[in-house]
Amino acid sequence: MRVSRSVLAVPASSTKMVEKGLSSGADLLFLDLEDAVASGSKAEARKNVIYAVSDLDWRGRPSMFRMNSLDTPYFYRDVIEVVEGAGEGLDLILVPKVERPEDLATLDTLLRSVEAASGLEPGKIKLEAQIETALGLVNIDAIARATDRLEALHFGPGDYAASARMPQTSIGTADEWDDRYPGHRFHYVMHRIVVAARAAGLRAVDGPVADFRDEGGLRKSCLLARSIGFDGKWCIHPGQIETVNELFSPTDAEVEWAEKVVGAYKEAEARGSGSISVDGKMVDAASIRMAQNTLNLAHGPKTPPKS
Repeated sequence: MRVSRSVLAVPASSTKMVEKGLSSGADLLFLDLEDAVASGSKAEARKNVIYAVSDLDWRGRPSMFRMNSLDTPYFYRDVIEVVEGAGEGLDLILVPKVERPEDLATLDTLLRSVEAASGLEPGKIKLEAQIETALGLVNIDAIARATDRLEALHFGPGDYAASARMPQTSIGTADEWDDRYPGHRFHYVMHRIVVAARAAGLRAVDGPVADFRDEGGLRKSCLLARSIGFDGKWCIHPGQIETVNELFSPTDAEVEWAEKVVGAYKEAEARGSGSISVDGKMVDAASIRMAQNTLNLAHGPKTPPKS
């Protein structure tokens, strides 16, 4: 499973921003053909994606772009032109506003046709899906199992709030409306995404904090998302990457605890004992699984170094 603590959104219409994004310390980044690109600039932005995938250094990361949603007149050209132009270099497509499993099934069929015409391995190009509407959330379990290409579910908080008609003035951080609700207003949708992702063996990625100058709000949002079970979070500015990577990584104390638990389990297993105690506390099978998750994350692929 890929490491995706930080996922940087980069407008595909700006080659300067693309190059800057590729030199960042983000675990993943995607070149955006959707919201970040005006309708009159879509065609030129596709060329930038092809150029970036074919000629620029992704520094060990998979190449990725966000297409336009299937209910627009742009999506089929996004798929056909970019896949044919980028060929073997393309790894992932982020699909916005997925509402039905049929959305991904349709895209899977189109991709198989383009892969066959381009001589690419069938199923080579993987997908990640954004859950951004009430209908998408209702169908999330079927969406999560719609195609073997799917690797992750992403939360789109802004569009989801609009879909659910939730008043909101700040994407990703608390606003005055949060004070009117006895709890976290997005807890249900966020945990629902995590549950659907885990049940289908997928990653779960939280949406962005729109105010990239709000360091405190970003930290709070990261810690909340990680506490629910998300693997990582979007960044809309390179300045957010370091904080996101830090807060979605296990702390030294967490790693130390996990190593003790796994070590104690191995020792008990060697003795033939079913009773395990760490620091005076009994440890059960669930604790061992949580500890192993922590070690897997701690010792997984590292963020590309900054240039």
